[in-house]
Amino acid sequence: MTARQRIIFLRERLNYYNYKYYIETAPVVSDFEFDTLLRELQDLEAEHPEYADPNSPTVRVGSDITNEFRSVEHSFPMLSLSNTYSTEELHEWIDRVEKEIDEPEFVCELKFDGTAISLTYEQGRLLRAVTRGDGTRGDEVTENVRTIRSVPLVLTGEGYPDFFEIRGEILMPYASFDRLNAEREAAGEPPFANPRNAAAGTLKQQQSQVVARRGLDCTLYQLAGDALPHASHWENMEAAREWGFKISDNMRICRNREQITEYIEYWDSERKALPFPTDGVVVKVNRYADRRALGATSKAPKWAVAYKFKAEQALTKLLKVTYQVGRTGAVTPVANLEPVLLAGTTVKRATLHNADQIAALDIREGDTVYVEKGGEIIPKITGVDLAQRPSDSRPLEYITECPECGATLVRYEGEAKHYCPNQSDCRPQIIGRIIHFIRRKAMDIDGLGEETVELLYENGLVNCAADLYDLRAEQLAPLPRLGEKSAENIIRSIRRSVEVPFHRVLFALGVRFVGETTAKYLASHFRSLDAVMAATREELIEAEEVGEKIADSIIEYFADERNRAIIERLREAGLQFEAEQREAASEILDGLTFVISGTFADHSRDELKAMIEAHGGKNLAAVSSNTSYLLAGSKIGPTKLQKATKLGIKIISEEEFIAMIGTDETPRATARKSAEDDDANCDRTTDEKPRQIQGSLF
Repeated sequence: MTARQRIIFLRERLNYYNYKYYIETAPVVSDFEFDTLLRELQDLEAEHPEYADPNSPTVRVGSDITNEFRSVEHSFPMLSLSNTYSTEELHEWIDRVEKEIDEPEFVCELKFDGTAISLTYEQGRLLRAVTRGDGTRGDEVTENVRTIRSVPLVLTGEGYPDFFEIRGEILMPYASFDRLNAEREAAGEPPFANPRNAAAGTLKQQQSQVVARRGLDCTLYQLAGDALPHASHWENMEAAREWGFKISDNMRICRNREQITEYIEYWDSERKALPFPTDGVVVKVNRYADRRALGATSKAPKWAVAYKFKAEQALTKLLKVTYQVGRTGAVTPVANLEPVLLAGTTVKRATLHNADQIAALDIREGDTVYVEKGGEIIPKITGVDLAQRPSDSRPLEYITECPECGATLVRYEGEAKHYCPNQSDCRPQIIGRIIHFIRRKAMDIDGLGEETVELLYENGLVNCAADLYDLRAEQLAPLPRLGEKSAENIIRSIRRSVEVPFHRVLFALGVRFVGETTAKYLASHFRSLDAVMAATREELIEAEEVGEKIADSIIEYFADERNRAIIERLREAGLQFEAEQREAASEILDGLTFVISGTFADHSRDELKAMIEAHGGKNLAAVSSNTSYLLAGSKIGPTKLQKATKLGIKIISEEEFIAMIGTDETPRATARKSAEDDDANCDRTTDEKPRQIQGSLF
């Protein structure tokens, strides 16, 4: 047997063993035998790189190479679902369906509480994996998803389309969640709040090697494609099971409301015994023809609905209230609880939000409190069992000094939270600002997560954002969890960040109340950081979306000599402190303001905003009397539409806007439109709805 033949044989064997173990839960070999074959394959692939395959079973162990997630447009939209919270609302939905469809057939499924994913397969092989994102575009996380052993890299069986997508949920089982949090607490790291957050956070890890260790799972529940093999959802899911996908065994066909109600009532109780989190039941019309007849609204299909379980409550004792300080100095009170099992996880902490909530509920240390998971996600205290309150109980006194640095707390007018004003010497604020600085929408420095930033701070390597630009690879390599390759990648990413445009640099500075959008308006209005720093309060307020509170915060930030010193070091490092001078395409939109809402056929929102600015117009975030036009696409926000109609603001389409500026479509849009026309000529019959309906995510 040649090396190539042996590699192919091992890949087929290991894929089969993975399928038997993770999909059918019927292992046929021991862990030792599996690991021995896997090591042999790894050695052979290392000796023969010419036979590399991105879908080899060896990718399951992950890599320490830093990933860069690119934005990818979904071939089929990933739509949302309408939610119901009572059987009355559910029955009303069933009534509407039965009025339109004779003897409809429903499929009931558990609603998994994880993070949505879309997997694309071509010729039976995993091509890419993309997160939901905004429903139109998401992040490609293929390398991370390949490490999840319940995701087939190569399909089995026959009958699958040449090209299709399958949607589902990436989950973190309770066992993996408990193990991960135990490891984090043992290492002195903050635990994840719940399995859903842990799954989402893990999926966005920069190194797939980390993802491989965390024990994620994946259950699939919807096919999307133009050439699906069967005419009903149930049949396609059963086919997908034969192709090697992990499909829930708890799906059920229901033909009336009694059967649907019975399914919901059963799982409302039995879900507590499941090894993974769920927060409801999804009810779908089964036959695709019936789905096409029912159609969809601008937000969600009319042929599917999610019934959300009532939030689970538990009684437990409030042991102590502690306080956390965020990057802006905001102080959040945290309830430390006697551990209690709630919705499948052990809850030890809950947020108390602010002093006003504590006072409103009259929460006291030693109280027996009701804990609830809001939407089954974030634990919160909803009340106190006064009958069990100790006789010597005293009202809780909110702290007046920062628990980290001792500075006297302040409360700004109109703010619910208290703040620590000591921005320069308060540890969590320092670390938090650096973490904010490296964020993707700020300086976009890869390889530096929260844990690494804390590691650099504790080792005296960084105390502010400017210190990042003095780092050397040899300083980073000896640190835990890094090494030479990771260190070099981090330094390379830091150097590359000097190319980030001015508005993102301004956002990265972390000026309190200056968010991403406000930073864009400031950059557009003042054109340079020096101009922002020199502006008076009145001049700052002249900028779009800058009010008195934001103006005061900007002045306070730049009045601090330590902040100015950091800025000068960043200037020396080469960061962009001036907006790029772009030659205006025309002044045809001079003096006009636009609000954009909805999704568009030929341009993204960012493209449209850039075109507005290039022709002298301004973009606004919200509709007001100052708005000249509402540029409306499909799925337009109802609030914006209602307000624009009430104020008499003209509503224009994408085509009308293009005609207004007198320019052709962008090359990208033209190419996409041409491709869609080609698809239409090949596949379209009497209507265009099947592509949208079959391609929705549920």
